[in-house]
Amino acid sequence: MVDPFGWHEIGAEKFNEIRCKLSSFESRTWNELLVQDKKHNHSVPIDELCKIAQDRLSELGQDDIDVLVSLRLSGKERIWGIRANHVFKILWWDPDHQVCPSPKRYT
Repeated sequence: MVDPFGWHEIGAEKFNEIRCKLSSFESRTWNELLVQDKKHNHSVPIDELCKIAQDRLSELGQDDIDVLVSLRLSGKERIWGIRANHVFKILWWDPDHQVCPSPKRYT
């Protein structure tokens, strides 16, 4: 619930939109999400995350994990979490793709 990856900025309409998208992910396998759709959803090593995200993981006592999973909601918007077997433990809503910014193409 803290910046910059806080859920505290989400209104009811956006929250419902995210809930519906996550619900649609539930009908898919991890293979479908992370292999077949790897352009949009993927595991990211912790050392590739921005420093703020790495620091936040330490604050949460989650700095012992190797990777996080990024699920694309739309455009730049992502949900970040920890995959523990078949369970996705949601950490952050990343509306501006800040947790692990992609380099701009052709720059």
